[in-house]
Amino acid sequence: MSTITKETSTSQATTAAAYVHSVYESVIARNPNESEFHQAVKEILDSLIPVIEAHPKYRNHSLLEQLVEPERVITFRVPWVDDQGKVQVNRGFRVQFNSAIGPYKGGLRFHPSVYSGIIKFLGFEQIFKNALTGLPIGGGKGGSDFDPKGKSDQEVMRFTQSFMTELYKYIGPDADVPAGDIGVGAREIGYMFGQYKRIRGGHEAGVLTGKGLLYGGSLARKEATGYGCVYFVNEMLASKGLSFKDSTVVVSGSGNVSIYAIQKAQELGARVVACSDSGGYIHDPQGINLDTVKRLKEVERLRISEYVKEHPHATYTEGFEGIWSIPCDIALPCATQNEIDEHAAALLVKGGVKAIGEGANMPSTLAAIDVFLGAGVLFGPAKAANAGGVAVSALEMSQNSMRLSWTFEEVDAKLHDIMKNIYKSCVEAAEEYGCEGNLLAGANIAGFLKVADSMIAQGVV
Repeated sequence: MSTITKETSTSQATTAAAYVHSVYESVIARNPNESEFHQAVKEILDSLIPVIEAHPKYRNHSLLEQLVEPERVITFRVPWVDDQGKVQVNRGFRVQFNSAIGPYKGGLRFHPSVYSGIIKFLGFEQIFKNALTGLPIGGGKGGSDFDPKGKSDQEVMRFTQSFMTELYKYIGPDADVPAGDIGVGAREIGYMFGQYKRIRGGHEAGVLTGKGLLYGGSLARKEATGYGCVYFVNEMLASKGLSFKDSTVVVSGSGNVSIYAIQKAQELGARVVACSDSGGYIHDPQGINLDTVKRLKEVERLRISEYVKEHPHATYTEGFEGIWSIPCDIALPCATQNEIDEHAAALLVKGGVKAIGEGANMPSTLAAIDVFLGAGVLFGPAKAANAGGVAVSALEMSQNSMRLSWTFEEVDAKLHDIMKNIYKSCVEAAEEYGCEGNLLAGANIAGFLKVADSMIAQGVV
């Protein structure tokens, strides 16, 4: 390469980096005090520098400026009456971020921490995650600062009915299809679906996913995110001649994603020794008894601390941060965003971790990711590793449209293929743009290219 060519290449790279940085700075200025959204945007934009450098058309079309701005942000009041007859007021959100490749698709989160920044971060991530599935779904997210914990079924029903009374105006099978997330399970989806039908009339099964099997739900949906995460990690491990068999695994959380990640890891021969909830974590060196965890969390709705009463050889520790100090071969963070910081990442590396599979949305901080990549740990980013849930949600939409139901085995086989294809797309994109082995960059680039090219094809809309 001549000196002039080298200088030109360096100049283009510098220009691309400066452009990306300017877009990121504008996001901070226009969305103050939304740290989670800033973090999600920075992680993705930094990965796209080589793409912008190679393809000036994206800059010429102001693709990044369009991409970081939601198509629509909806905020609304949710009044409801508690069991004491007192009127309570919560805030509801729906961010319809990008519909370039299909109707908005993304879950609803009910948790006291919910505010605009968290919903925007989740919606932004959803754009790329959904694109990676290869299915025709755009990115969106929603929720409320309502806390379903400690509420009676009647209180949850009254809240969700009030929530849907406003949300129904903005959703539909071909427009925006919400699903569940933290705090929103089959109970909440059922109540919302009933209220939507009550208002709209008719049975529009495709308006929500994660429904009960009796009224349009899909087999394998509740297992999908956890199973999909393990399928993705298994592809990473196989590329290095490794597997789950005889591996020690730590899984954070004890909700839907965690439970079925544990189940699939155990089926593949792993020994899962720890899981957690918001109160603390259990460590069972003999291997977690999944039947006990399922009963405690899915049936009795109790704290994970109850586990040690039935399994006295296990220990319970208050606070969930210490779970990452347990030595393991594979770590599956399946609880919530930013649960692994730089210190926790260092503990995992010290404990011999070989692979990380993000079952939750953005569970690792940017500093933690740097630790993993610097130590050569296999890293499966959330937008790829936890895409199984939304993939099967899209399969549920397909079944609703065709008025039929696939067997568990059919759905699981489709999920397995989707996760293998996502892994392949991440690997190929990383190699093409000079970051071989970096699946985070590969996921961001592969998702971006599909969405960006669709946006250009549709013009300024």
